[in-house]
Amino acid sequence: MSKTLPLAMLIELAQNKTDDATRRLGQLQRAQVSAAEKLEMLIRYRQEYYDQLQSQMQDGVSSSRWRNFQHFIATLDGAIEQQRAVAKQADSRLAHGRSDWQQNKRRLSSFDTLAERVKQQQAQLFNKREQHASDEHAARQFRLRMIAAAE
Repeated sequence: MSKTLPLAMLIELAQNKTDDATRRLGQLQRAQVSAAEKLEMLIRYRQEYYDQLQSQMQDGVSSSRWRNFQHFIATLDGAIEQQRAVAKQADSRLAHGRSDWQQNKRRLSSFDTLAERVKQQQAQLFNKREQHASDEHAARQFRLRMIAAAE
């Protein structure tokens, strides 16, 4: 029994760490999806703005409008690059979080396996003791019958 109490505490700690890692992984997945969606939105917006200007250029565009367009596209390109960096960082954090979760899950599984082995060993020991007690009882009964028969 003294083996199971510390093992039970280790299992509980491992379970808590695994639960925490699971929650963090969920948060990291949501952050990664959000970052990817924002990047896609910026890229779509840039393309739509570019397509809109292309259609306006067929009718002719003033030089000031052209400069404004170039400035706005440069600003969008900068925002896209920043968002790409955010998305890449979110991917990296997600990969690290996934690895952390897997490590915690393996540790918990190892403790669970160890606890099951201890339980099986205790059951085997109990069964051996029961069998030994039963054998002793049967031998005692046999001796008593032999003594009674000899008298």
